[in-house]
Amino acid sequence: MMAGKREENPAGSSNNLRGDVLGVLKVATAEQIQQIALPHLSYRHTDKPTPSKRKQARTASHTGALSDLHKHGLAENGGQLPGGDTLRNLTPMGLKTAARELGRPVGETGNPARGAGRTGASHPMTVNEAALALQRPKPDLAQLTGEPADVLAAAQAAVDAPAGLGTIASYATEVALPTTGTWSNSDRGGAQADIVITSPEDGVPLLFVEIDNCHESAQVLAAKIDKYMRFCQRKVKDVDGTERPMWRTRWWAPDGRHGDQPHPPLLLVFNRASSRNPHTVSAQLAELTRRHWQGTAYCCDREGSPGLPGRQ
Repeated sequence: MMAGKREENPAGSSNNLRGDVLGVLKVATAEQIQQIALPHLSYRHTDKPTPSKRKQARTASHTGALSDLHKHGLAENGGQLPGGDTLRNLTPMGLKTAARELGRPVGETGNPARGAGRTGASHPMTVNEAALALQRPKPDLAQLTGEPADVLAAAQAAVDAPAGLGTIASYATEVALPTTGTWSNSDRGGAQADIVITSPEDGVPLLFVEIDNCHESAQVLAAKIDKYMRFCQRKVKDVDGTERPMWRTRWWAPDGRHGDQPHPPLLLVFNRASSRNPHTVSAQLAELTRRHWQGTAYCCDREGSPGLPGRQ
Protein backbone atom coordinates (compact mmCIF):
# COMPACT_ATOMS: atom_id res chain seq x y z
CA MET A 1 0.00 0.00 0.00
CA MET A 2 3.05 2.28 0.10
CA ALA A 3 4.50 2.96 -3.32
CA GLY A 4 8.12 3.35 -4.21
CA LYS A 5 10.96 0.88 -4.39
CA ARG A 6 9.77 -2.70 -4.14
CA GLU A 7 11.14 -4.46 -1.09
CA GLU A 8 10.34 -7.66 0.72
CA ASN A 9 8.92 -7.48 4.23
CA PRO A 10 9.02 -9.93 7.13
CA ALA A 11 5.61 -11.46 6.45
CA GLY A 12 6.46 -12.10 2.81
CA SER A 13 4.51 -9.16 1.42
CA SER A 14 5.88 -6.46 -0.81
CA ASN A 15 5.24 -2.78 -0.37
CA ASN A 16 3.05 -2.46 -3.47
CA LEU A 17 0.36 -4.24 -1.41
CA ARG A 18 0.54 -1.87 1.52
CA GLY A 19 -0.98 1.38 2.59
CA ASP A 20 -2.96 4.05 0.78
CA VAL A 21 -6.31 2.23 0.92
CA LEU A 22 -6.38 2.49 4.71
CA GLY A 23 -5.25 6.09 4.41
CA VAL A 24 -8.55 6.75 2.62
CA LEU A 25 -10.99 4.34 4.29
CA LYS A 26 -9.59 4.79 7.83
CA VAL A 27 -10.70 1.30 8.92
CA ALA A 28 -11.24 -1.78 6.75
CA THR A 29 -10.96 -5.55 6.53
CA ALA A 30 -8.22 -7.29 4.57
CA GLU A 31 -10.85 -8.39 2.04
CA GLN A 32 -12.06 -4.84 1.41
CA ILE A 33 -8.47 -3.70 0.89
CA GLN A 34 -7.89 -6.58 -1.52
CA GLN A 35 -11.04 -5.83 -3.51
CA ILE A 36 -9.86 -2.27 -4.10
CA ALA A 37 -6.11 -2.76 -4.45
CA LEU A 38 -5.94 -6.07 -6.38
CA PRO A 39 -9.44 -6.89 -7.64
CA HIS A 40 -8.25 -9.74 -9.85
CA LEU A 41 -7.64 -11.80 -6.70
CA SER A 42 -11.42 -12.00 -6.27
CA TYR A 43 -11.36 -14.39 -9.24
CA ARG A 44 -8.53 -16.56 -7.98
CA HIS A 45 -8.46 -19.65 -5.75
CA THR A 46 -11.89 -20.82 -6.87
CA ASP A 47 -10.73 -24.41 -6.41
CA LYS A 48 -10.59 -24.07 -2.63
CA PRO A 49 -13.24 -26.24 -0.94
CA THR A 50 -15.02 -23.62 1.21
CA PRO A 51 -15.80 -19.89 1.07
CA SER A 52 -13.61 -19.27 4.12
CA LYS A 53 -10.66 -21.05 2.50
CA ARG A 54 -11.15 -19.05 -0.69
CA LYS A 55 -11.25 -15.78 1.25
CA GLN A 56 -8.15 -16.75 3.21
CA ALA A 57 -6.24 -17.46 -0.01
CA ARG A 58 -7.44 -14.26 -1.73
CA THR A 59 -6.44 -12.05 1.17
CA ALA A 60 -3.19 -13.78 2.21
CA SER A 61 -0.95 -11.15 0.61
CA HIS A 62 -2.80 -8.26 2.19
CA THR A 63 -3.02 -9.98 5.55
CA GLY A 64 0.75 -10.36 5.43
CA ALA A 65 1.18 -6.74 4.40
CA LEU A 66 -0.98 -5.58 7.28
CA SER A 67 1.10 -7.70 9.64
CA ASP A 68 4.20 -5.93 8.36
CA LEU A 69 2.58 -2.54 8.86
CA HIS A 70 1.76 -3.57 12.42
CA LYS A 71 5.37 -4.59 13.09
CA HIS A 72 6.58 -1.22 11.85
CA GLY A 73 4.09 0.66 14.03
CA LEU A 74 2.05 1.85 11.05
CA ALA A 75 -1.15 -0.16 11.56
CA GLU A 76 -3.08 -1.82 14.35
CA ASN A 77 -6.07 -4.08 14.84
CA GLY A 78 -9.32 -2.19 15.27
CA GLY A 79 -11.47 -4.98 16.67
CA GLN A 80 -13.65 -7.54 14.97
CA LEU A 81 -16.87 -7.54 13.02
CA PRO A 82 -19.74 -9.77 14.16
CA GLY A 83 -18.81 -12.25 11.41
CA GLY A 84 -15.27 -12.57 12.72
CA ASP A 85 -13.34 -10.42 10.22
CA THR A 86 -10.58 -8.36 11.80
CA LEU A 87 -10.65 -4.61 11.28
CA ARG A 88 -7.40 -2.76 10.57
CA ASN A 89 -6.60 0.92 10.88
CA LEU A 90 -3.49 3.05 10.59
CA THR A 91 -1.68 4.60 13.52
CA PRO A 92 -0.83 8.34 13.49
CA MET A 93 2.56 7.46 11.98
CA GLY A 94 0.82 5.25 9.41
CA LEU A 95 -1.52 8.08 8.44
CA LYS A 96 1.45 10.36 7.84
CA THR A 97 3.03 7.74 5.59
CA ALA A 98 -0.25 7.23 3.72
CA ALA A 99 -0.59 11.00 3.25
CA ARG A 100 2.76 11.06 1.47
CA GLU A 101 1.69 8.13 -0.70
CA LEU A 102 -1.57 9.87 -1.61
CA GLY A 103 0.13 13.22 -2.16
CA ARG A 104 -2.06 14.92 0.43
CA PRO A 105 -1.33 17.19 3.38
CA VAL A 106 -1.10 15.14 6.58
CA GLY A 107 -4.09 16.94 8.07
CA GLU A 108 -6.37 15.73 5.27
CA THR A 109 -6.01 12.06 6.22
CA GLY A 110 -7.87 12.64 9.48
CA ASN A 111 -7.47 10.84 12.77
CA PRO A 112 -6.94 7.14 13.50
CA ALA A 113 -10.19 5.16 13.53
CA ARG A 114 -9.49 3.36 16.78
CA GLY A 115 -12.07 1.22 18.51
CA ALA A 116 -14.48 1.01 15.58
CA GLY A 117 -14.93 -2.71 16.14
CA ARG A 118 -16.31 -2.19 19.63
CA THR A 119 -19.55 -0.85 18.16
CA GLY A 120 -19.73 -3.23 15.22
CA ALA A 121 -18.42 -0.65 12.71
CA SER A 122 -21.65 -0.87 10.72
CA HIS A 123 -21.40 2.68 9.40
CA PRO A 124 -17.68 2.56 8.41
CA MET A 125 -18.27 -0.76 6.66
CA THR A 126 -21.18 0.72 4.69
CA VAL A 127 -19.00 3.69 3.75
CA ASN A 128 -16.34 1.27 2.49
CA GLU A 129 -18.86 -0.73 0.47
CA ALA A 130 -20.24 2.49 -1.03
CA ALA A 131 -16.74 3.58 -2.03
CA LEU A 132 -16.13 0.16 -3.59
CA ALA A 133 -19.43 0.30 -5.49
CA LEU A 134 -18.74 3.81 -6.77
CA GLN A 135 -15.16 3.08 -7.80
CA ARG A 136 -15.83 -0.34 -9.36
CA PRO A 137 -12.22 -1.54 -9.54
CA LYS A 138 -11.60 -3.63 -12.66
CA PRO A 139 -9.71 -6.94 -12.52
CA ASP A 140 -6.54 -7.29 -14.58
CA LEU A 141 -7.37 -10.13 -16.97
CA ALA A 142 -3.67 -10.71 -17.67
CA GLN A 143 -3.36 -11.92 -14.07
CA LEU A 144 -6.02 -14.58 -14.60
CA THR A 145 -4.44 -16.67 -17.34
CA GLY A 146 -5.24 -20.33 -16.82
CA GLU A 147 -8.30 -19.80 -14.65
CA PRO A 148 -11.47 -21.81 -15.49
CA ALA A 149 -13.67 -20.54 -18.30
CA ASP A 150 -16.56 -19.58 -16.02
CA VAL A 151 -14.21 -17.56 -13.82
CA LEU A 152 -12.74 -15.76 -16.83
CA ALA A 153 -16.25 -15.02 -18.08
CA ALA A 154 -17.18 -13.46 -14.74
CA ALA A 155 -14.01 -11.37 -14.72
CA GLN A 156 -14.63 -10.27 -18.32
CA ALA A 157 -18.17 -9.22 -17.37
CA ALA A 158 -16.72 -7.05 -14.61
CA VAL A 159 -14.31 -5.45 -17.06
CA ASP A 160 -17.10 -4.82 -19.57
CA ALA A 161 -19.45 -3.31 -16.97
CA PRO A 162 -19.81 0.49 -16.83
CA ALA A 163 -16.77 2.19 -15.40
CA GLY A 164 -16.78 3.60 -11.91
CA LEU A 165 -15.48 6.91 -10.60
CA GLY A 166 -11.76 7.49 -10.26
CA THR A 167 -9.22 5.51 -8.26
CA ILE A 168 -8.75 5.17 -4.53
CA ALA A 169 -6.74 8.41 -4.65
CA SER A 170 -9.92 10.17 -5.85
CA TYR A 171 -11.63 9.43 -2.53
CA ALA A 172 -11.53 10.84 0.98
CA THR A 173 -13.67 9.84 3.95
CA GLU A 174 -14.86 11.56 7.12
CA VAL A 175 -14.17 15.02 5.70
CA ALA A 176 -15.12 17.91 7.97
CA LEU A 177 -17.01 20.74 6.23
CA PRO A 178 -16.81 23.64 8.69
CA THR A 179 -19.44 26.35 8.90
CA THR A 180 -17.16 28.26 11.27
CA GLY A 181 -13.53 27.77 12.17
CA THR A 182 -10.90 26.38 9.82
CA TRP A 183 -10.31 23.18 7.89
CA SER A 184 -8.07 21.84 10.65
CA ASN A 185 -10.08 23.23 13.56
CA SER A 186 -13.71 23.05 12.51
CA ASP A 187 -16.78 23.73 14.59
CA ARG A 188 -19.01 21.02 15.98
CA GLY A 189 -22.01 22.40 14.14
CA GLY A 190 -20.58 21.77 10.68
CA ALA A 191 -21.24 18.90 8.32
CA GLN A 192 -19.03 15.87 7.84
CA ALA A 193 -19.09 14.19 4.45
CA ASP A 194 -18.84 10.42 4.68
CA ILE A 195 -17.11 10.41 1.27
CA VAL A 196 -15.74 13.14 -0.97
CA ILE A 197 -14.98 12.17 -4.56
CA THR A 198 -12.87 14.26 -6.94
CA SER A 199 -12.81 12.65 -10.38
CA PRO A 200 -12.91 15.38 -13.05
CA GLU A 201 -11.68 12.92 -15.68
CA ASP A 202 -15.00 11.09 -15.22
CA GLY A 203 -17.08 14.25 -15.33
CA VAL A 204 -17.38 14.42 -11.54
CA PRO A 205 -15.06 17.19 -10.35
CA LEU A 206 -16.53 17.14 -6.84
CA LEU A 207 -19.18 15.00 -5.15
CA PHE A 208 -20.17 14.78 -1.50
CA VAL A 209 -21.65 11.47 -0.33
CA GLU A 210 -23.78 10.97 2.79
CA ILE A 211 -24.43 7.40 3.95
CA ASP A 212 -27.44 6.31 6.00
CA ASN A 213 -28.03 2.78 7.29
CA CYS A 214 -31.75 3.63 7.51
CA HIS A 215 -31.35 4.51 11.17
CA GLU A 216 -32.00 8.25 10.79
CA SER A 217 -35.30 10.05 10.33
CA ALA A 218 -36.02 12.47 7.51
CA GLN A 219 -35.79 15.31 10.03
CA VAL A 220 -32.28 14.31 11.10
CA LEU A 221 -31.14 13.97 7.49
CA ALA A 222 -32.71 17.34 6.63
CA ALA A 223 -30.70 18.94 9.42
CA LYS A 224 -27.55 17.41 7.93
CA ILE A 225 -28.40 18.80 4.50
CA ASP A 226 -28.92 22.21 6.10
CA LYS A 227 -25.34 21.95 7.39
CA TYR A 228 -24.06 21.04 3.93
CA MET A 229 -25.83 24.09 2.53
CA ARG A 230 -24.43 26.38 5.21
CA PHE A 231 -20.95 25.13 4.40
CA CYS A 232 -21.44 25.58 0.65
CA GLN A 233 -22.67 29.14 1.20
CA ARG A 234 -19.77 30.08 3.45
CA LYS A 235 -17.27 32.47 1.89
CA VAL A 236 -13.70 33.18 2.96
CA LYS A 237 -10.80 35.19 1.60
CA ASP A 238 -8.48 33.15 -0.56
CA VAL A 239 -4.70 33.62 -0.67
CA ASP A 240 -5.08 36.35 -3.30
CA GLY A 241 -7.45 38.29 -1.06
CA THR A 242 -10.49 37.44 -3.19
CA GLU A 243 -13.60 36.30 -1.36
CA ARG A 244 -14.92 33.01 -2.68
CA PRO A 245 -16.82 29.95 -1.43
CA MET A 246 -14.71 28.12 1.12
CA TRP A 247 -15.03 24.81 -0.70
CA ARG A 248 -13.42 26.34 -3.79
CA THR A 249 -10.26 27.06 -1.79
CA ARG A 250 -9.74 23.30 -1.47
CA TRP A 251 -11.40 21.73 -4.50
CA TRP A 252 -11.80 22.69 -8.14
CA ALA A 253 -15.09 22.70 -10.03
CA PRO A 254 -16.16 24.58 -13.17
CA ASP A 255 -18.46 27.58 -13.00
CA GLY A 256 -22.06 27.18 -14.06
CA ARG A 257 -23.16 27.40 -17.68
CA HIS A 258 -24.62 30.87 -17.19
CA GLY A 259 -21.83 32.36 -15.11
CA ASP A 260 -23.33 31.25 -11.81
CA GLN A 261 -21.47 29.18 -9.23
CA PRO A 262 -23.52 26.09 -8.39
CA HIS A 263 -22.96 24.20 -5.17
CA PRO A 264 -21.32 20.76 -5.30
CA PRO A 265 -23.81 17.88 -5.63
CA LEU A 266 -24.66 15.69 -2.67
CA LEU A 267 -25.37 11.98 -3.13
CA LEU A 268 -27.48 10.40 -0.39
CA VAL A 269 -26.98 6.63 -0.14
CA PHE A 270 -29.43 4.46 1.79
CA ASN A 271 -28.36 1.03 3.04
CA ARG A 272 -31.41 -0.85 4.21
CA ALA A 273 -29.89 -2.15 7.44
CA SER A 274 -32.92 -1.43 9.64
CA SER A 275 -36.69 -1.45 9.40
CA ARG A 276 -36.99 2.21 8.39
CA ASN A 277 -38.29 2.51 4.81
CA PRO A 278 -35.88 4.57 2.68
CA HIS A 279 -38.60 5.39 0.12
CA THR A 280 -40.77 6.97 2.80
CA VAL A 281 -37.80 8.85 4.23
CA SER A 282 -36.81 10.08 0.75
CA ALA A 283 -40.26 11.51 0.09
CA GLN A 284 -40.34 13.26 3.46
CA LEU A 285 -36.79 14.53 2.99
CA ALA A 286 -37.62 16.00 -0.42
CA GLU A 287 -40.34 18.13 1.14
CA LEU A 288 -38.24 19.18 4.12
CA THR A 289 -35.36 20.31 1.91
CA ARG A 290 -37.31 21.72 -1.04
CA ARG A 291 -35.88 25.22 -0.51
CA HIS A 292 -32.41 23.84 -1.17
CA TRP A 293 -33.04 21.99 -4.40
CA GLN A 294 -36.03 23.48 -6.21
CA GLY A 295 -34.05 26.43 -7.59
CA THR A 296 -35.39 29.61 -9.17
CA ALA A 297 -37.15 29.73 -12.53
CA TYR A 298 -35.51 32.13 -14.99
CA CYS A 299 -37.27 33.29 -18.14
CA CYS A 300 -35.87 34.65 -21.36
CA ASP A 301 -36.70 38.01 -22.87
CA ARG A 302 -38.03 38.37 -26.40
CA GLU A 303 -34.50 38.27 -27.82
CA GLY A 304 -33.70 34.98 -26.10
CA SER A 305 -31.40 36.42 -23.44
CA PRO A 306 -31.74 35.30 -19.83
CA GLY A 307 -34.12 37.54 -17.95
CA LEU A 308 -34.91 38.12 -14.30
CA PRO A 309 -36.56 35.51 -12.09
CA GLY A 310 -40.19 35.11 -13.02
CA ARG A 311 -40.14 37.84 -15.71
CA GLN A 312 -40.60 37.67 -19.48
